[in-house]
Amino acid sequence: MRFLVFLALLGTGLHDAAAVTHSLKYFYTGSSGVPNFPEFVTVGMVDELQIDYYDSNTKRAQAKQDWMSRVIKEDPQYLERNTQTYMGNEPGFKANIDILKPRFNQTGGVHVFQMMVGCEWDDETKQVNGFWQYGYDGEDFIAFDMKAETWIAPKPQAVITKNKWDHIKADIEYRKQYLTQICPDWVKKYVDYGRNSLLRTDLPSVSLLQKTPSSPVSCLATGFYPHRASLVWRKDGEELHEEVDHGEILPNHDGTFQMSVDLKLSSVTPEDWTRYDCVFQLSGVNEDIITKLDKAVIITNKGKTGIRSVDEKLNTTAIIIAAVVVSAVFLLAGVVAYKRREAICTSSSDNKSNKSEQSELSEPEQKKTLLPNA
Repeated sequence: MRFLVFLALLGTGLHDAAAVTHSLKYFYTGSSGVPNFPEFVTVGMVDELQIDYYDSNTKRAQAKQDWMSRVIKEDPQYLERNTQTYMGNEPGFKANIDILKPRFNQTGGVHVFQMMVGCEWDDETKQVNGFWQYGYDGEDFIAFDMKAETWIAPKPQAVITKNKWDHIKADIEYRKQYLTQICPDWVKKYVDYGRNSLLRTDLPSVSLLQKTPSSPVSCLATGFYPHRASLVWRKDGEELHEEVDHGEILPNHDGTFQMSVDLKLSSVTPEDWTRYDCVFQLSGVNEDIITKLDKAVIITNKGKTGIRSVDEKLNTTAIIIAAVVVSAVFLLAGVVAYKRREAICTSSSDNKSNKSEQSELSEPEQKKTLLPNA
């Protein structure tokens, strides 16, 4: 699983599986060479909703959900404690980039080092799945295997780190304890605090959009919650896997989500339109939302029955996305794209290689600032 992917599209079994699995995830991101972007950012998320935020510019942890006021009321030092934890981890993330660049024969340019730590807890089976992994420049770097109590190094440059971290037994024991006990306990607390928001069900509005008569028809579902949802095109009741293009699940400014799927019309004859429909499924909801492929309901650049045009609709969607509170998870994807687009990283064996041997990779922990060296 790629390190940057954290929103999964569950396409099967949505009706049978209610939203019983809850998650807590923290994303730590250190970056260098990125214009107008903090060098260090952390984002905490519960069930894919952002609960807190910190960056190296503001130097303050901030709560991002109204129900987090209950947490702060019962624990007045909550934000200050998190602020100190995040601030204490800043230097390590900045140093990690300088340490890794020589390992990858890099000098200047845009670089990103990120950690994702958290767990998923099933409130029916009580099963816990923990994860603690690191990425560099948008690729997996090293990950903790909780069951084997060892580190997995998918890249040669991470082997030196694996060999050292595997021998820090106290640190391995702490990580296992955090993932199996501390993290699930916090998931339960957050779900209890945010019950009205986290356990709700919001159905979306579904629209068919088309820029020009020759463009694909896009089925857009927006305003749904939770994010465990499926959106597909069908022909004669059978799901299509070809001639379709699935978009990612994206957050709206109000805590709901949106997604779209395009149907290419190159192989669809006019007389076959009635055989196609777009189907939205939401986890825990028995009824589907079915939208027939019908020219009369498609919103185009010319508009239909007084409805806004496609451009207006897409502009609104862009505004919604832009209004989302800054999240390192999504910004990182943009950073990596920027890095690849500009291609400004160059390869060399510079004189920083000695520094790599002297100051090895730091290892941040979610609720501690003690950083064992690699």
